[in-house]
Amino acid sequence: MRGHSSPVSSDQRHCHPRLGKLVSRHLGNEHRRPIAAHTRAAFEAIRHTVEQRAAPLVFDSFCGTGMSTALLAQRHPDCLIIGIDKSAHRINKHSATAPPDYLLVRADCGDFWRLALAAGWALQWHYLFYPNPWPKQSQLQRRLHGSPEFSSLLALGGWVELRSNWQVYVEEFGSALHLAGHPAWVDSPEVGVPVSLFERKYLHSGHPLWRCRCKLNDSARLAGGGLIGGAQHVQD
Repeated sequence: MRGHSSPVSSDQRHCHPRLGKLVSRHLGNEHRRPIAAHTRAAFEAIRHTVEQRAAPLVFDSFCGTGMSTALLAQRHPDCLIIGIDKSAHRINKHSATAPPDYLLVRADCGDFWRLALAAGWALQWHYLFYPNPWPKQSQLQRRLHGSPEFSSLLALGGWVELRSNWQVYVEEFGSALHLAGHPAWVDSPEVGVPVSLFERKYLHSGHPLWRCRCKLNDSARLAGGGLIGGAQHVQD
């Protein structure tokens, strides 16, 4: 993760012209892909702990080494934080000096979201820090908002915060939320302590960082700003 990082290179400069059609299709159809066995096992391994705690839930999806998960546990001390990443290699790099007050799970995020929904879980916050932006124009369906998993993300509710160093990705995500009936806000956050290794690397490389926020179960708007392309731009 050390060294200079090149800015995102893409043949797409604006929101994808097929975004609306794709979002509508996924919202209108049930996702039927079989859930991976390792994700189901990981979910069942923590299910009792989560349901016994009965604390407000926070997901840190695509958590990598879990640095962000540990920081979020400090930000939300009354919540149960669950960091999710598909890479055992990244998860195993996590180190804690004391027994952590959060959970790290090696699982496919989309499958884990579906299992959480089936179990009746609902989120207070859902953080999506620097997921792979799949920058080629032909890769829209591999992005969060272009995939069938987008409907599961919406159904989990709560506040959603996504960060990326590619402005198009963040604005496209905000537009997808707007198309689904959830006003979203896009801004460029001032970062003090980096929330993840990727954020630290992009900051050191001089990349502009972008953030999209949305309250899925409440249409109340933040003060200030105006709607731009479906996503409201505000500053802290």
